[in-house]
Amino acid sequence: MPVWIKTVIREPMAVHLGHTLSRTYSLHADTEEVTDEVRETFTHHNRIYQRCSVDRRIYLVPIDEDETIRLRIQYDVLAMVFDGRSIFPPMGALRRVLDCGFGTGMWAFQVAWENPRCEARIESFLASVASVQVSSPGPQGRARKPLQPARFNHKKIGLVIGIDVSPHHYNPEESVDNLYLNVDNLNMPLSFPSNHFDLVNSRLVAGGIDRNRWIEYIRDILRCLRRGGWCQMVEIDYNAQSDNGTLTDGHALRQWSDKYSRAMSQLKNVEAPRRLAHWMRQAGFTDVEERMIPLPMCGWSDSQRDFDIGVHNQENVRLLLGSLALYPFTELLNMTITEFHVLVAQARAEATNPALKKAEALRSAGASLAALPEGNLAAVERQGIRRVKADAG
Repeated sequence: MPVWIKTVIREPMAVHLGHTLSRTYSLHADTEEVTDEVRETFTHHNRIYQRCSVDRRIYLVPIDEDETIRLRIQYDVLAMVFDGRSIFPPMGALRRVLDCGFGTGMWAFQVAWENPRCEARIESFLASVASVQVSSPGPQGRARKPLQPARFNHKKIGLVIGIDVSPHHYNPEESVDNLYLNVDNLNMPLSFPSNHFDLVNSRLVAGGIDRNRWIEYIRDILRCLRRGGWCQMVEIDYNAQSDNGTLTDGHALRQWSDKYSRAMSQLKNVEAPRRLAHWMRQAGFTDVEERMIPLPMCGWSDSQRDFDIGVHNQENVRLLLGSLALYPFTELLNMTITEFHVLVAQARAEATNPALKKAEALRSAGASLAALPEGNLAAVERQGIRRVKADAG
């Protein structure tokens, strides 16, 4: 399997056992079932990684159970930050939604569950999918078992499609009929038709997008959106901050941030969370607005809301400090595993230190929304999301 023919998540990592959409998409769009190359893993200092993703320097984070747990905790934390809202703009009925970087699949599942119906029948979507071209040609993967003829479901549904380089965090038991997940590399051009999606969600993909890919990636998103469609983006800036100025360059948290930035900047753009609004305007989006949110590391806060978020985020931060940095620090910066464990242990201790007050390691931003009535602006400000209207016309 050469770089990067698209693959379909099917048994034993099935989106839905006997899922009509995944089978039909595979038949019509020359995609393959998940191959051994995609499944292949290796162990690095007792953490499990996806071989093809690391070898190609796409995503350098473990794909083991510990990381799956962390991602689920992180999803819950962001749900609190966004007041339980999966979709930021005030949209009507959704026909087609694209989730870039589905991870555990929880966001895609939630949106698919909340938006089961649309205006077009399923056959019309399958007809449009038939014209999609794969990112790069290649031989067929190893046959697992013959595909059965598709049996069409004539009920009206809203379709949610997710893309991720790894299927390892997804639980196939969490599926609905209108959810379809695809293994693909976001560094390749998106192969969906133009003017196709009502909403594109791009969330926490900065660790996988190559340094020079961002402008074209955002242009791809814009092209895939229908006229009047929307894009929402959320990224995290892993630059440790303190609201009382007590976090200095001598602290392990700051050293962790500096080392992470130095390691990842060799491959990725660590300034991506701060530049999304600029890149969106440059790509052709209109009505772009930016909101930055400090994300507390622990429960030390004068605000009850920040306190609650910090309490939930504490375990995410504890796990994040190890999982995000292990491979970059030991392989790209040549740290010894002992040096790594010492730094992470110190950083974890500081993250829960009340003397640092509300140490903020994360800044998130989303893209969505046209101008709102004045009465709704306060809610948008509180949600702290980056707002963008995508005019793909």
